[in-house]
Amino acid sequence: MASKTAKLPAPSSAPPLAKRPRNAAATREAILQSALIAFSRAGYDGVGLREIAGEAGVTAILVNRYFGSKEEMFVEALKVACADASLFEGDAASLADRVAQAMVALPAGESAGVDPFRLMLHSASNPRAAEILREALADRFERPIASSLAGKDRPERAALFLALIAGVALMRGVIASPSLAEADPSALAKRLAQMLKPLVEDKPAKKTDKPQQLSLGF
Repeated sequence: MASKTAKLPAPSSAPPLAKRPRNAAATREAILQSALIAFSRAGYDGVGLREIAGEAGVTAILVNRYFGSKEEMFVEALKVACADASLFEGDAASLADRVAQAMVALPAGESAGVDPFRLMLHSASNPRAAEILREALADRFERPIASSLAGKDRPERAALFLALIAGVALMRGVIASPSLAEADPSALAKRLAQMLKPLVEDKPAKKTDKPQQLSLGF
């Protein structure tokens, strides 16, 4: 009697996998984070949409679909970079100490991450980027600082406050001055706070018998 060979059932054809829907919010966030890092590293003029798209793992066409243009992307990236203004809000009496300690806590030297001060420094040479920066700084930092101050010339003092800490961020965080990078953090924070407090407290400058003239040798 001939043996019958058992036949295996033919493999069933599985239905094609459905395409995974794109998470629009996650994609937009990935593009923004890529833009923040790129603008902090190279500034407004030093980076293009293709580079930002590549770092985010998307196409330049998709970047345009979410943001429309590099200018609009810069605006949105700056909003994220300046989103946390809580350090400048609250009790004015401790403002100088809070900010000084936060500035010293930032790592000295070049960083590949998001840095609002480096973003500002690298992008300010572009006229349109500078205009966007002015609006963002005034809205997120200058006005909150000025509203917490007492005395005269509050907007001017708030702008000087920001200019001082931006200079420290430049010298310590970007240029990495050894004297600042290697200084004792506690002593450096105390000295910086002493420089900031007159702007907070609106103490008049001491009068001198004769105005000092500074010659730059030009």
